[in-house]
Amino acid sequence: MAHQITNFIFDIDGTLINTYEKYMPPMIDVMEKHGYHVPADQVDSLKRKLFGITGADSLRQGGVKEEDIPEMVAEWRALSFQREDLVTVFPGIKEMVTGLAARPDTKLAIATSKVREDYQEHFVNDYDWTKYFDVAVTEELTSKHKPDPDPILLAMDKLGARPENSVYVGDTINDLKAAHNAGIKFAGALYGSSQPQNIQDADYPLHEPQDLLKID
Repeated sequence: MAHQITNFIFDIDGTLINTYEKYMPPMIDVMEKHGYHVPADQVDSLKRKLFGITGADSLRQGGVKEEDIPEMVAEWRALSFQREDLVTVFPGIKEMVTGLAARPDTKLAIATSKVREDYQEHFVNDYDWTKYFDVAVTEELTSKHKPDPDPILLAMDKLGARPENSVYVGDTINDLKAAHNAGIKFAGALYGSSQPQNIQDADYPLHEPQDLLKID
């Protein structure tokens, strides 16, 4: 059976692997250390809201002053890497990725808010199925980030992909907006989203990773 969608571009965090516990508690710790107190009853909602965007953008939206951001991002990353053992792969991801990769004429790419070093050391090196991604766009490669379409557009350009044959797979409202701003369909990873209500309007709602194999 021929599939209309032949270019699958993926977010990573909250979509392919569950990194919420790796990243979000340390963000609150670093904010507290630098005097940005988050009231206890707002911690959970803030973590959910700021998950899945670049570190700098997360702190910016959390009310951190611009001059404090570089140092705090560095501290946050260092703390996060101490929590690497908390990262898990969502059930069914490996089977879904290998299933797509086995299709003729199908290409897989990454468009992530991760920096290249993190992508290489804590994603590619950890999982054998990452070899199926033909292209990877990391934070440094674009000056604008999701919800701007630039990372997705760059991935499409590198793949030689046309909009009508492409889909972006992500778990946040910023992923949905970036996909639509890039003029392509959006598949929403409801199974991994920290705010699934925000992506209910996905073109393709995914209740489990294998649902992606059913779209055409």
